Amino acid sequence: MTVRVGLERYTVMAKHGYYEFEHEQEQPFVFTVWATLVNDAVDNELAKTVNYADIQVAIDTVMHGSEEPIALMEEMASQVIQQLTNNQRVAKIHVRIEKPNAPLPHPGGLPVIEVKWKRD
Repeated sequence: MTVRVGLERYTVMAKHGYYEFEHEQEQPFVFTVWATLVNDAVDNELAKTVNYADIQVAIDTVMHGSEEPIALMEEMASQVIQQLTNNQRVAKIHVRIEKPNAPLPHPGGLPVIEVKWKRD
């Protein structure tokens, strides 16, 4: 059995992006994060799993705690992963970030990145 704990479609308003004008006004970033546990022995104890509230706090820490705007969503995902890898119960992390208001040359499409991490 595989146990995964996740937080889906968590929207954070923040001033990040590659272009200078993206740092002037908040825009939505939509996070979906899944953490796969090292084993399936959770025994109905929160201490033996990953609290999905901790996933939300990790996202908030990255998105609201950054001193400088984060240019790339790949870096955002990497920083969220770094926040969560301190929990030794985590074997894998999958981060998806959507940027619905990203500047595109013409209408259409949903910009998205996905980053997967696995404990060695």
